[in-house]
Amino acid sequence: MSTREPVSTDHAPRPAGAYNQAMVADRFVYTAGFGPHDPATGELPEGIEAQTLQTIKNLEAALVAAGSGLDLLVKTTVHLADLADWAAFDAAYGAALPTPHPVRTTVGSQLAGILVEIDGVALLRS
Repeated sequence: MSTREPVSTDHAPRPAGAYNQAMVADRFVYTAGFGPHDPATGELPEGIEAQTLQTIKNLEAALVAAGSGLDLLVKTTVHLADLADWAAFDAAYGAALPTPHPVRTTVGSQLAGILVEIDGVALLRS
């Protein structure tokens, strides 16, 4: 029988609407899209590299709270406000995530005052 369990942590930004930070379903964790806001201060870092690193920290906080981690990411979806930032984003993303890197879809999106948003699907730790 399938189960679903919502996940919440103070170490990642709170949802801005009617959704959870993450959801555990069977052996997987599905996360909401996280942006680069610092969860403690609400501040945004400057530039695509710094925003990418903070976004990954926020994603990691939700994964850890669910019983997973960056090392168990299977798939990410990335939204970039400006596709011209792709190379700098990709370098920061590649350096921040352990290998093997998850599969990824990257798209250009209209984002509300941020440069990057990332959601993920990961395995639960055994």
